[in-house]
Order: sequence, then C-alpha cells, then structure tokens
Amino acid sequence: QVQLVESGGGLVQAGGSLRLSCAASGRTFSTSTMGWFRQAPGKEREFVAAITWRDGKTFYSDSVKGRFTISRDNAKSTVFLLMNSLKPEDTAVYYCAATRAGVISLIQQGYAYWGQGTQVTVSS
Repeated sequence: QVQLVESGGGLVQAGGSLRLSCAASGRTFSTSTMGWFRQAPGKEREFVAAITWRDGKTFYSDSVKGRFTISRDNAKSTVFLLMNSLKPEDTAVYYCAATRAGVISLIQQGYAYWGQGTQVTVSS
C-alpha cells in the first residue's frame, strides 16, 4: 500500500556532503514514522535517523548526531537526509523505511515498508 523511492546516493570524498531523498506514495496516511537505516558489507543493518509525520520529532543514532539532519516535506510526502562531514565509515547502502500508523520505532523490526536502497561511498 506504500511505496518508497530513494535518490541522491553517490561517491563523495571524506569531509564532503550528500543529501538523500525518499518520496512516499500510496496510503501514506497509514504511516506514522519515516526512518533511515544503513548496512555495510558484512555488518548488521543499523538505525541512522527517524522523523514523525505529525510532529516532526527527530531521532538520531550517536554515530551521526551533529553531522546528519533528517527533515520532511509533508505536502510532497518526501523525507530528506542531509549528511555533512562524511567519513569513510559512513560508506553503506542506505534504506528509507516507514512504520505503520501509530508506531514510533528506532529498530528495523518496527518498519513495515522499505525502499530499494541507495549506495553511499565515502573515499579517503
């Protein structure tokens, strides 16, 4: 019922910036929270940031706090992730995800809908 389409991934140098976008369509009124996760080869998928549609409350993992900013445009049903001061350890496939109505979650099991993922590579 909900489709998520990501864009903005690419290759950047350490210290650079990149902005990811996630456009939601379908029954977006049936979702509560939008989140970003990432997964590097050989590692577990980890939480990055999240934001609620209703109140715009934001949540960040300790590893990105102060460097990444999550935001949303409710009129366009789009969520953004601005990544500043990128480090090689930020290299991963980044996924956009959405919870069901009434759910606020910081773990992947709490998210019912997922995008296709977009590669972010940070060179040193």
